[in-house]
Amino acid sequence: MDTQRTDAANLGVRSTCRPALARHVRLSFDRVREQDILLGPESVTTLNPTGAAVLRLCDGRRTTGEVLCELRQQYDGVADAEVCEFLARLVASGRVELHDEQAHDEQAHNEQAHND
Repeated sequence: MDTQRTDAANLGVRSTCRPALARHVRLSFDRVREQDILLGPESVTTLNPTGAAVLRLCDGRRTTGEVLCELRQQYDGVADAEVCEFLARLVASGRVELHDEQAHDEQAHNEQAHND
């Protein structure tokens, strides 16, 4: 068993969550390195093209399930578990936040009721 792998289920990466970059993190392209990077306070993380593609889809609107579906449309052989583990590592490091689908639906319902 790989002890460096994170158990995605323990960090709450479910298909109904809506992953988004944390407010203090930005996805950017480094022209010098010609590579996508994740910028955080006092940190720079280089990303491979697949990692960047995953994070571009993590906008807080799409669920993890929708992100996986879009990735499957773009790439062959998308491993759901690997994507979830990647997100779980970013959640553990504070670079990605998971927004709960149910809370999102309740907020939308409350906003609609307030506007009526």
